[in-house]
Amino acid sequence: MTKKSIVSLLVAISFGFQVIAQQSATYTSNLVDYQKALSLYNNQQYNAAQSLFSTVKKTTTEDVLKSDCAYYIANCAVRLNQQNADQLIENFVEDYPTSTKKNTAYVDVADYYFENSKYSYARKWYNKVDEQALSGKEREKFYFNNGYTAFTTKQYKDARKYLSKVENSQEFGSQAKYYIGFMAYEGDDYDRANEYFEQVSDQEQYKEKLSYYQADLNFKLGKFDEAIKLAKDRLETSDANEVSELSKIIGESYFNLEKYAEAIPYLTKYKGKKGKWSNTDFYQLGYAYYKQKDYENAISEFNKIVGGNNSIAQNAYYHLAESYVNLNKKQEALNAFRNASQMNFDLKIQEDAWLNYAKISYEIGNPYQSAPQVLAGYLEKYPDSSYRDEIETLLIDSYITSKNYNEALALLESKKSFENKVAYQKVAFYRGLELYNEGDYQEAEALFDASLKESQDQKYTARATFWKAEADYNLTNYDDALIGFKQFQQQAQASETPEYENLDYNLAYTYFKLKNYDRSTEYFNTFITNKREDQLRLNDAYLRLGDGYFVSSQYQSAISAYDNAIKLNKIDSDYPAFQKAISIGYAGQTSAKIKALQQFISDYPKSKLRDDALYDLGNSYIKDNNTAKGMAAYNQLASEYRMSSFVPKALLRQGLVYYNGAENENALTKFKKVAGDYPGTPEAVQAVSTARLIYIDLGRVDDYANWVKQLDYVEVTDADLDNATYEAAEKQYLDNNTDKAIKQFNGYLNQFPNGLHALQSHFYVAQLYYKKDLLENAAPHYKYVADASRNEFTEQALTRLSQFYLESKSWNKAIPILSRLENEANYPQNIVFAQSNLMKANYQLENYDNAVAYAEKVLASSTIDNKIKGDAHIIIARSAIKTGNEAKAKTAYANVEGVATGETAAEALYYNAYFKTKEGKHEASNTTVQKLAKDYSGYKYYSAKGLVLMAKNYYALNDAFQATYILESVIQNFSEFDDVVSEAKTELSKIKKEEAKTNSSILPED
Repeated sequence: MTKKSIVSLLVAISFGFQVIAQQSATYTSNLVDYQKALSLYNNQQYNAAQSLFSTVKKTTTEDVLKSDCAYYIANCAVRLNQQNADQLIENFVEDYPTSTKKNTAYVDVADYYFENSKYSYARKWYNKVDEQALSGKEREKFYFNNGYTAFTTKQYKDARKYLSKVENSQEFGSQAKYYIGFMAYEGDDYDRANEYFEQVSDQEQYKEKLSYYQADLNFKLGKFDEAIKLAKDRLETSDANEVSELSKIIGESYFNLEKYAEAIPYLTKYKGKKGKWSNTDFYQLGYAYYKQKDYENAISEFNKIVGGNNSIAQNAYYHLAESYVNLNKKQEALNAFRNASQMNFDLKIQEDAWLNYAKISYEIGNPYQSAPQVLAGYLEKYPDSSYRDEIETLLIDSYITSKNYNEALALLESKKSFENKVAYQKVAFYRGLELYNEGDYQEAEALFDASLKESQDQKYTARATFWKAEADYNLTNYDDALIGFKQFQQQAQASETPEYENLDYNLAYTYFKLKNYDRSTEYFNTFITNKREDQLRLNDAYLRLGDGYFVSSQYQSAISAYDNAIKLNKIDSDYPAFQKAISIGYAGQTSAKIKALQQFISDYPKSKLRDDALYDLGNSYIKDNNTAKGMAAYNQLASEYRMSSFVPKALLRQGLVYYNGAENENALTKFKKVAGDYPGTPEAVQAVSTARLIYIDLGRVDDYANWVKQLDYVEVTDADLDNATYEAAEKQYLDNNTDKAIKQFNGYLNQFPNGLHALQSHFYVAQLYYKKDLLENAAPHYKYVADASRNEFTEQALTRLSQFYLESKSWNKAIPILSRLENEANYPQNIVFAQSNLMKANYQLENYDNAVAYAEKVLASSTIDNKIKGDAHIIIARSAIKTGNEAKAKTAYANVEGVATGETAAEALYYNAYFKTKEGKHEASNTTVQKLAKDYSGYKYYSAKGLVLMAKNYYALNDAFQATYILESVIQNFSEFDDVVSEAKTELSKIKKEEAKTNSSILPED
């Protein structure tokens, strides 16, 4: 080898040693840094450690060192809660699969999370650990930790799997047994739980915890005495929440031992789960109070059980009902018994609840269904009941007492097995009476006939006979009415009925309608002699007695009767005063008549008969040859009463006076005025006829011909044919040949549409159609008469035409006709008819102020009956409600209550309750709703509305059960009334939302 080669070799060797020396130094430096990082890690300086480990990892070429650095970098990330920590662990395992720290990495991370109570994270990493790679001691810790993480995350199956592996471990056994026992406790495996708890009960660390669970376990195992002892021992050292739970254990244990007095103080200390009691909690305390006969407190607990639907709820509602009964709160008991009867968890309780529900329904009424339906329902469900005879007796009587006659009739007819002829006779009678009072006389008579077919109780046979006669009278079947009243008079039980006292009055009126005035006055006199208390009816009897004498030309007797009517003054006295004056005249005392008429005109300035009086006064003066005063009276009439039907008569009379006095021009002036202003009237026809004579006398026939051409109702050339055709029709009318008369009057009107007798023909054919109940056919003819000049038929035509518009609900057409009738009618009853229907029509058109004004006019009349009074008060009340004037509505509804019947009475009672609720008089309101349910259960709408009120009242009185049960019943039973159901749902939602705050068994409504 050359020297140069040796030198080169030495240089090369020297360089290699330098590299090795440098590498060795670097390695040594990395080891030093690694040790520093490890020291930082062990001192929990994870940020610094992680940074240094990262530096070492980047600079070292040693795989083992890199692997260890990666392990610690990931561990630091875990401890620093860095987002990529899990990924760093996964990367370490993936990058260094042969590292001895792989399993340790999983265990370390899992243990870290475990120690920091992040059990779900710990469980994730324990699941990655290879338990076979662990030493025996490490494995025990792994089993316990993994089992505990599963326990805390409620994965009890895995928890039991791992904890069972260390239940005999010296280090972990006691803890494992405790948690295994707790899981058995939670899973209701009380025997196993007790077994495990017993094994650790001697250890101080578990004694405090176990005392509660063991008390609860003994309770759940039915060892109530032991549960009480354990729980009481624990009470003094427990916090408030545990005291609540232990009190519940003690209280419920005493409850199960039937030691209710001891149970109450502990049950009341229970605070509930998260501050809420369950229905069971309320039941136990309520029942404990019930057994102590502390019914007030029992109710206060039972009635918090809202919406229960299990055996506990059925028991609770049954005992709630009994508590109500013991406090004489029958309406409340009705609802509770009904609820219990609708559940079938305990069939004996269900049957007993049904029985009590049926009995109370009979006693106080039922707002959900009629008492007969409830009683019949019980018999149908329990046909072999030992109470069958008692309930059947109640059923029969309930048909009458419920006053729900229509429903009772349907039930009697459909439930043949319960049919009772006496009950049917009475129910049919009372239903007939209802229909009669509603003005449905045809249907009423059919029901009276049905009652008479079951002639079991003679008293009701007599009453049905009487009211059938009344119906005939109102249907203008006077002959049949007379027969009926006579039959009633002859019946043995008649004198024991309330109808008997007015029999003479009814017979008198019937004879009066039959124009048998002698018998009519005979019976009116008998009635007057025997009936002195009813002053209003007595006053009317005097009036009709006077009329009877008057038409029989017994004028002195008529005067005496009218005088008696005037003295009583219970009915407007203008009519008898006027009739008395007329009677004086017919008695031949013209001067006295004139004086009486003058007095009448002075005393009754607002009388509807004042125009009659002026007309008669004029006639009387003329008869007494005092022409000037007579003509003055006629002029006063025409001036003050331009719309009166007597004006054309007065003008005609003036014309005749002038004619008879040979003042032909004055006469023609009057006749032409009558003919021109009152075309088609009988007065106009007579005026034309008399004017014709004057023109002939004056030789001015052409003037007459030219004049009558202007009158479209006079056809001179056809006058004879006109008269003949009309007279033929009139004969059929007078002979009561209705169909022939209709045909001939229509024939006359077709042939002579503006004929001499067109007015009479229209009126008579209208009357004939009306008689046949063809009011639609009659209406155009009545309209013709009403549109004509004021005449003798105007008032009746207006009455019948308005009736047609009212029945067809043509309110806008009815109002002007009724207004005319009000202003033009002579008969007080027609004025009342007009005013009462004007108030109704205006109400229908939402003209509330006008409706109220007419209602007040109606009430000002002294002659109206209770039904019209009720209608007037109800219009005022409803209008006040519509316009938000509740103070006025309250007064009006109170007035309605005094006079109304049927549905109107039900409405008034509802508002009685409504205003009491608004005033906070909840118990008084409920009493009124209860009356509504008992007396007017047939009017479902107001029953339903009353129930909603009752629910609000009960909730205000802290009775949540009654409130919610009633509202739920309304929703289920009255679906036909959308507005009521909607209100019930709103109230129910509000109540449940509020109650859910303290009762865990209630789910708030959406």
